[in-house]
Amino acid sequence: MLSTLYAQTFGVDHYKIRPLTKAGSNRQYFRISGPRTVVGVIGTSAIENNAFIYLSAHFSTKGLPVPKVIAVSDDRLCYIQEDLGDSSLFEMREDIPLLKQTIAILPDFQYKGADGLDFNNCYPIAAFDSQAILWDLNYFKYCFLNTTGVPYDERRLESEFRLMATRLAHSGKPTFMYRDFQSRNVMIKDGAPYFIDFQGGRKGPVEYDLVSFISQARAAFAPEVKEELIETYLQSASRYVSGIDSGLFRERLHEYELLRNLQVLGAYGFRGKFERKPHFLKSIPLALANLQNLLATGNDTYPYLTEILAAMLEQESIDSITEEVRPSLLTVHVSSFSYKKGIPKDYSGNGGGFVFDCRGMENPGRYEEYKSRTGLEKPVIDFLESKGEIQTFMENCYGLVDPSVECYDRRGFTSLAVNFGCTGGQHRSVYGAQHMAEHIKTKFPHVNVRLTHREQNIDCTL
Repeated sequence: MLSTLYAQTFGVDHYKIRPLTKAGSNRQYFRISGPRTVVGVIGTSAIENNAFIYLSAHFSTKGLPVPKVIAVSDDRLCYIQEDLGDSSLFEMREDIPLLKQTIAILPDFQYKGADGLDFNNCYPIAAFDSQAILWDLNYFKYCFLNTTGVPYDERRLESEFRLMATRLAHSGKPTFMYRDFQSRNVMIKDGAPYFIDFQGGRKGPVEYDLVSFISQARAAFAPEVKEELIETYLQSASRYVSGIDSGLFRERLHEYELLRNLQVLGAYGFRGKFERKPHFLKSIPLALANLQNLLATGNDTYPYLTEILAAMLEQESIDSITEEVRPSLLTVHVSSFSYKKGIPKDYSGNGGGFVFDCRGMENPGRYEEYKSRTGLEKPVIDFLESKGEIQTFMENCYGLVDPSVECYDRRGFTSLAVNFGCTGGQHRSVYGAQHMAEHIKTKFPHVNVRLTHREQNIDCTL
């Protein structure tokens, strides 16, 4: 579908498509190179996609720096957007002038961006109200707090959750809350910041976004940098609101920082402890350190919550989390290839590994509608899976490869090759290699996985 959309939009048959590294969401991103290099997005929700498409168009009319949406599929499940490159603000987070430039633009999104915005187009809800806050707090409770084994009185904790939801629910003049405003969601192009991943934005308090940015666990901004950024924000926001009470603003900032920290721990708990994604596991100790520093400043408004959080910090073992995400020496090289061009060379010097022949399954390339497509595309995937052969084939492959990955990792080996071949290296082998690489990364998240679709000129690290 994405390839068809690109071909129709630019009127071409030849182009290259390369998967980009996934982050926390289930959306898939691809860089497509041809007459014009763009980013293709495949989402799981047409409603979520519509939110991004609508907000991108709205912000563009306000002159805000966001990627423009170029084309959208009829079913709204995929779209093509402007490519902003690979440089994020996170990698440049020591550049204080660039950080301040970014923060100075934030009020433009919150105030100018809210002007004329139909919040009913936001996803999944229109406003950050008390119910939304309770969802975040319970997300923390069920996905993180409960995993620590710390006992608590449900009614007392719920009472303080409701108090927080009432105090922090947004009221007053409609402003846009970006929701996930952090340095990873700011791309730097030609030295200027551009903003992405705002599809979860909604009507909400301005303090939340500033807190999200300055308290991002992995960014680890120094206290003096945080103070500079707060001052920069207040100065910029004064263009829209006169007479901001700096003291009151900072008090509310402190409360939103607690709320955001708990929401982040809930997300890290779900993505890390339940889904076993290493990036999020690695972030947990940093988020706990943030929480510890925050509690050290005192909090009289939520005494029971503070007590439970202190017990949780004492109970949670940062050492055990670190061990779970220990670095692995092993790199699994997963490749697809065409038998016409030979089996991929082993550059490790170790030899061995696995070569799986996919030619025993029906070839989509024999059908006109699939000839220009690859095993990364839904029509081909649906064709292969509808036959029922490839799922059984892959399960048998997993059963052979998994014990070797476990053994190689345990014994400190550095390289294992897993190759999938078919006639042209375009359909069946691409499907097999892609699914094997994702399977290994899911089951062994600390192991390095290098994926190469040789005949498609795709080479990436999962």
